[in-house]
Amino acid sequence: MQITTFVRKDAIIPQLAATTRDEAITELVKVLQSTGAFAVGYTGDVLAAVLRREQLGSTGIGRGIAIPHSRHSSVVQLAGALGLVKHPGGLGFEALDGESVDVLVLMISPQDQPGLHLRALDCVVQTFKEDSSLAALRTCTTAEQIWDFLQSRGLE
Repeated sequence: MQITTFVRKDAIIPQLAATTRDEAITELVKVLQSTGAFAVGYTGDVLAAVLRREQLGSTGIGRGIAIPHSRHSSVVQLAGALGLVKHPGGLGFEALDGESVDVLVLMISPQDQPGLHLRALDCVVQTFKEDSSLAALRTCTTAEQIWDFLQSRGLE
């Protein structure tokens, strides 16, 4: 699986406006909804599901990366959004390594596809396992540059 299988090109935010974890997740959920990943009427419910998951334990996996995620009945196909935090200090996310977060990959998957959900989580981890990959991503300033970068990370 490639990360571009589920991260939608129109759901890439090269510079999140958010200054908190919850604001960033909200921003990503809204941009993902704008791509048609789920109906407008479900935006609040999807957001609540992602925030509930975050309360169970931080999705900040370390090295500045967070993968907020949830499964939801309104989603028929795995969908993702990606956002970068460009302001100094990143976002407090209670990440496993205690560091701030500046790369967020939001994932929402159908309720009935837990295997796909787990493969997508692993795909994100594999895509950004190299420090050089993260460094290259962090230099991107446009959605197009980020998309090109993600496509170049083709993992099968």
